Amino acid sequence: MLAVLAATAAGLLATATGHPRAGCLMIGIALVAGAVMRRLLPSVGMLAVRSRFTDMVTYGLLGVAITLLALVMEPKPVLHIPFLESAVRFTVR
Repeated sequence: MLAVLAATAAGLLATATGHPRAGCLMIGIALVAGAVMRRLLPSVGMLAVRSRFTDMVTYGLLGVAITLLALVMEPKPVLHIPFLESAVRFTVR
């Protein structure tokens, strides 16, 4: 749990100091790493909140979602999703 918390804290610090893409990537990767650790390690201490499957799915989905959001973040997105621009314009109008 300390490794995931330390990586998340580093990501929050990077985001607070003006590097939002790098910070969000660190947070997303920390959550994906938490999902992998929950799957592979027999005992993960306080990282085990619910059942193993629920923890893996929760950490994994949140980690992937935050990582994807960091990759499509403006300016100069790394990943281009075709329908995203029109969906944002439709919802923000």
